Amino acid sequence: MADHLTPTTVFKCLADDTRVRTMMLITREGELCVCELTCALNESQPKISRHLAQLRTCGLLSDRRQGQWVYYRLHPNLPDWVHQVLTTVLESNKHWLSPDAKRLDEMGDRPERAAVCCESKIA
Repeated sequence: MADHLTPTTVFKCLADDTRVRTMMLITREGELCVCELTCALNESQPKISRHLAQLRTCGLLSDRRQGQWVYYRLHPNLPDWVHQVLTTVLESNKHWLSPDAKRLDEMGDRPERAAVCCESKIA
């Protein structure tokens, strides 16, 4: 895992606005489900899922299933330098991420609200 995560690989994986915003939110929160990301990023579920799959394939994210939900978190074997880059970018760019973070924070009781959010996106 760590062997193929060169700076070039990591930055190529993050070279998309949706993917980098996704990574910043997951770095901030620790773990998020697809529906939470769909609401926070104000994007369609298929688009978010496609970007999550790319980030998982790159080795930056791992997932776990819990019932009908799939939760994403930073891959547990990420090298320290990747964690440092993500944390530095997050801390230095809170204003840039603030609209997404605000939508996420306003979800309140997220597991329950996430289902409502997903239903409204699908409908």
